Amino acid sequence: MSNIVKITNLNKYYITGDEKLHVLKNIDLKINKGDFVMIMGKSGSGKTTLMNILGLLDRFDDGEYLFNDIDVRGISEGEKSKIRNQNMGFIFQQFHLIDSLSIGKNVELPLLYKGKVSKKERDELILKYLEMVGLKEKKNKLPSELSGGQQQRVAIARALINNPYVIFADEPTGALDSHTGTEIMEILKGLNEEGKTIIMVTHDEDLIKYANKVIRVKDGDIIGGEA
Repeated sequence: MSNIVKITNLNKYYITGDEKLHVLKNIDLKINKGDFVMIMGKSGSGKTTLMNILGLLDRFDDGEYLFNDIDVRGISEGEKSKIRNQNMGFIFQQFHLIDSLSIGKNVELPLLYKGKVSKKERDELILKYLEMVGLKEKKNKLPSELSGGQQQRVAIARALINNPYVIFADEPTGALDSHTGTEIMEILKGLNEEGKTIIMVTHDEDLIKYANKVIRVKDGDIIGGEA
């Protein structure tokens, strides 16, 4: 299996006043195409920082990160944005939907950033992915008219509309009740079975059963699981 992520001796620091915090320490990590990876750890462990670096949303200070064999250290912010838009989808705990836009318009946003997609094709893709998450009939509703679970489904449709091969999910069930959280996990499981690579941050031990690889982070170190 080929690596989609390969990290070697990666370090990340935060400067707060006179203090230099070492938040990720000499991280070595490989993730293969088709993996379902859980990054686990307590609040403040560094797990979300690690995922943000993997998703090119945050920088690191030293070490090496190859994404799909591309060395991300030497590329511009514009090139990182292009890689994110073409290869990555993001799902967050708080959904991050735009309240003033309809569900369909929220799902469409990555296509608008991408450009060069006709309105006809955009409309077809919006319906395709809303149907995939069971919300085709909600296309013209506003986020405030949907339940939390429905809003997270919209976020999944938005993450998928550019057909990325990696989906980053940061506590995607954290704001949901257990039944709705299970529904969301089953959607992610199905996507993984279709070949999507899932990289998910969680603190919920009950969700380990969905993963084929578990990475545990404590105080900036990987302490367990296959890295």
